[in-house]
Amino acid sequence: MTSPVSPPPPAGGGGKGPSSAVRIALIGALVVGVGVGAFVIGRKSGGGGGGSGPAFSSGEPKGPPTAGATVEGMPEVSSEPTKMEVPGAAALPAIWVDVHSPAKVRDALARNAWLKSQWDKPLGQGFASGWAAFLGSTGTDLKASFKGAVLDVVVGQLLDTPFRTVWFSGDARVGTPALLVPKANKTAQAAWDSLDAVAKRGELVADRCPAGMEKAPDGGFHLSRWLVAEQTVWAARAQDRLVLSRHPVVVLQALCMALPELDAGFDVDVEVGFDANAYGREAQLVTHVLGLGEDTRLQLRVDGDRLVAKGIAGKVSGVWVPNGKPLSDDLLKLVPEDTPVLFAFRISLPESLEPAELKAFWKGGGRTGMRERQVAVTWTPRGSTSMEPELALLWGDEKDAEGLSALFSGGARTLVSTTLCKHVVLATSPQEVERLKKACEGRAPNMLNAAGPVVAGLRAPSTVVLGVNLGRLLSGLAMDGYTSEARVDRSSPMPKALPPEIEAARRDLEALPYLGFRGNAQGYVMASEGFGT
Repeated sequence: MTSPVSPPPPAGGGGKGPSSAVRIALIGALVVGVGVGAFVIGRKSGGGGGGSGPAFSSGEPKGPPTAGATVEGMPEVSSEPTKMEVPGAAALPAIWVDVHSPAKVRDALARNAWLKSQWDKPLGQGFASGWAAFLGSTGTDLKASFKGAVLDVVVGQLLDTPFRTVWFSGDARVGTPALLVPKANKTAQAAWDSLDAVAKRGELVADRCPAGMEKAPDGGFHLSRWLVAEQTVWAARAQDRLVLSRHPVVVLQALCMALPELDAGFDVDVEVGFDANAYGREAQLVTHVLGLGEDTRLQLRVDGDRLVAKGIAGKVSGVWVPNGKPLSDDLLKLVPEDTPVLFAFRISLPESLEPAELKAFWKGGGRTGMRERQVAVTWTPRGSTSMEPELALLWGDEKDAEGLSALFSGGARTLVSTTLCKHVVLATSPQEVERLKKACEGRAPNMLNAAGPVVAGLRAPSTVVLGVNLGRLLSGLAMDGYTSEARVDRSSPMPKALPPEIEAARRDLEALPYLGFRGNAQGYVMASEGFGT
């Protein structure tokens, strides 16, 4: 996180203008986006300064953000197009969030009481502070044809048709996401044209796509550099596809990628998908063993004024995938109640975990003598690469202890092994083992002490289940970000008490709900089921 930043002063009046609803929806989208990115993509780089997390403002804002700079104050940039240096290799889409019902989602988030309360608090101001001037600039400031703020144009028009936010694999340049509208309607295209007409300050031309991607059209891709209030966004159009991002390489990758259809099932408003190929052989192996197809995704729907989990959907690619059964009470007793991420599944493996039998199984043979196991992974994501990961594998069959020891030996990291609550436990540290031991022995709350809907959801039959304690996850990442960037040395030690705005943000984040996603294998389809608080 960056150092506290106060928003710009108000422009002509109070904060209840026509942009209030979309601002609140923007904070909601940021919270969801941060949760998704933190869960799958990973962590920000370590070190002080220039963090990517939200800044928590300690000021007292009283109104909407203002432009901060007008067209007259913007630097002049050559209007001549510049040839873009195209990366030699393609970047794979690693994870994406599809919003199928933008108006429905935006309305729900705008009416959400928690989000409304955050707008004037340090948390909400911190999320929006970096973009306040850009999104708060008005058509009058920019001498544009549209009325209202840039925020209204982007959220209310440009993103008023189904859109996707995608993160790519690759180097640091592509660590930022791209906003992509696959099939922009006339309203979205007109909004793009109106912004391009007043905000364009330079242009790049890419004559080709990176190797292994789609073919560029005749004349190449034209990327516009939009500059408003000293904030830069790169934007491009290709037929009816619109793309926005902070980095031109990301825009080009989004223009060149083969795009799966934005096709939602019944009562699905938001989906989160991923490509195991972007994460290396280990992720590919895990998804293969679990029998998950390439179209596996998390589904959410709008329920009143909030987004709730609908479940895990997709195709089942393995005939060995077992039907759903409830998670055992022994497992629920072993998992600490405040675990940010719980991933549990049922899997059929050979009776013996000897390397030869497993090798035959991975290759598609050796299907005789199979035995079903219940397995879980507990994960506490960290907000800095300087912090050690906190992971534990909970294997529900003590007879496999010797085989597991052989499978997980010889790597770069030594795991701590023990047996707790009738499970073989392999953890990244003695501290993680102690957390599990306290939960198992009842000296600390475990998942049997969780909220009633969460316990009921975990006890329902499932083939695979993902539980995300959103409040615990985001508050933990926020604290990691703060402590990793706090200047701590002999002359300036870590304070005993947190700054008031950081403590307030942590408490507010911890109020967020538990999201539970279940998938039940039914033939070659994963039936989607959800639960939570």
